[in-house]
Amino acid sequence: MAAGRTKTTYTLHPYEVEGGEGRSYGTDAADALGVPHERVFKTLVAEVDGTLIVGVVPVSTTLDLKALAAAVGGKKAVMADPARAEKATGYVRGGISPLGQRKRLRTVIDASVRDLPTVYVSAGRRGLQMELTPGDLISLTEAVTAPIGTD
Repeated sequence: MAAGRTKTTYTLHPYEVEGGEGRSYGTDAADALGVPHERVFKTLVAEVDGTLIVGVVPVSTTLDLKALAAAVGGKKAVMADPARAEKATGYVRGGISPLGQRKRLRTVIDASVRDLPTVYVSAGRRGLQMELTPGDLISLTEAVTAPIGTD
């Protein structure tokens, strides 16, 4: 299947979402799809020196805020207020995609992405993941890669 105007090849993977807020949406998605956690990437929005930045890391890791700040030449990073992240991206928490955001935010993807044949990211809603190549993900988001995930 081609992704809009870019002709990017991707596969959509729907799955059942169980439970409510406060869940680990990324690990739930990986488990529901039977995919290793290091291949499913979560999209997190942080503020680096007051500017919203997207960090994309495997669901098996935690976003290293200090590393994210360094990757964009900033000094201090904190997680963005969920309401602000939802408003800026146009997506709800647990369904924020690194693609097709209302306002394109600067994006950093964990460097581990380059070691994988394909990766899964949210397709814009809870219960739907998109599988694509790391190169396409990097290109479509105009991202840089850096070691921003930590165990």
